[in-house]
Amino acid sequence: MSTTERIGAGRYVSAGTVPEHTTVSVHELTTTDGATVSGVLRTVPGADTVAFLMHPRQDFTHHVLVPEFLSRGYAVWTQGTRIMGNDLTLLHEQALLDMAAGHRFLRQRGFDTVVSVGHSGGGTLAAYYIEQATLSPSARFADTPGGKAIPLPDADMPAPDAVIFMAPHPGQGALLLRMIDPSVTDEADPLSVDPALDPYNPDNGYVQAPEPSSFAPEFVDRYRAAQRARVARLDDLARARVDSASRARHRHKQSGDPADRRAALATGVLTVYRTDADLRCVDPSLDPNDRPYGSLFGSRPDLTNYGIIGFGRLTTPEAWLSTWSGLSSRADFLRCAPAVRIPALLIELTGDQACFPVDAKAMAAALGGDDVTHVLVRGKHFGAALTAGEPTGATLAGEQLGHWLHERYGRS
Repeated sequence: MSTTERIGAGRYVSAGTVPEHTTVSVHELTTTDGATVSGVLRTVPGADTVAFLMHPRQDFTHHVLVPEFLSRGYAVWTQGTRIMGNDLTLLHEQALLDMAAGHRFLRQRGFDTVVSVGHSGGGTLAAYYIEQATLSPSARFADTPGGKAIPLPDADMPAPDAVIFMAPHPGQGALLLRMIDPSVTDEADPLSVDPALDPYNPDNGYVQAPEPSSFAPEFVDRYRAAQRARVARLDDLARARVDSASRARHRHKQSGDPADRRAALATGVLTVYRTDADLRCVDPSLDPNDRPYGSLFGSRPDLTNYGIIGFGRLTTPEAWLSTWSGLSSRADFLRCAPAVRIPALLIELTGDQACFPVDAKAMAAALGGDDVTHVLVRGKHFGAALTAGEPTGATLAGEQLGHWLHERYGRS
């Protein structure tokens, strides 16, 4: 079945209080390739269904949905990846091995039902995991987009029984493809700019914050083409560095020369300037929803675009290709979604500044199962309320996931 309904009239919101009878335990796990990851298991009496919350780089230990699940009688497992909190070297293919370790742990604990829960970038991670887990081992990827060997074909990858997506964006690379500033003319100069592509140039339709801007369709098309072109140039740079390191490794195997070994390690780090420039964040007429003016990083993207905080700002060439490139990364929701054939709930937040209506509709439509539910609730991307005094997005999402889970697995 497929249904769509609209429910209900800060950057982060604090999680509520967990039930008093919650039992908490911390666990360290080992992945197929020998990495160490850790997670927190919270259980309540009688829970035989567990929600598995994970993000490729964020700490979900105190995620806003944790009490929403526990208060309805479901256990919760929150886990990090091997690089949690630092995406400099984030390879999504390694993150799948990390997630597999968590799924094995939960099956060994004896839970009857495991529900993967993907919020924001965790949504594409969950979809990518499900795609790979449901393939025959020999059909799985054995390397990263940059060519690094990854033992996905050798891994035990238990698949979840159902999946819940809350405010899923289309993938870190796909998201950055719409956020990267194409007016950068020199990758070594954060102030370099092509005025004809500058999203914060009044000549192109920008109006000083907080007044809404208005970009002409011709500019939007030219801007988005230029965004793809900049990502393609960064891909070329990343691949050149990966290839150079690969050649040095090959030479070292032949000669044993220490200089070649050093060259094999010296891929450098990509510095990607100005990644807070999605036109939709200052022009509310583009893919409109209830979002406030501004981006995920603040109410003045014309300023934060030039700051040090932003997506994909520092990354190894391998990590750029695996995670942040909208052209090379396999961690793309729309690419993975057809393989997601288990029951799926997609919760769209109407004030989202990362998962826009066109994205949410496309993602829900791309899911491959026949039990797909798409609901809308008022709230912002991280689960905060849209306005003071109304329920938070996390609370409204909790109501929806509670109903959805109860219909399929009881409790609540």
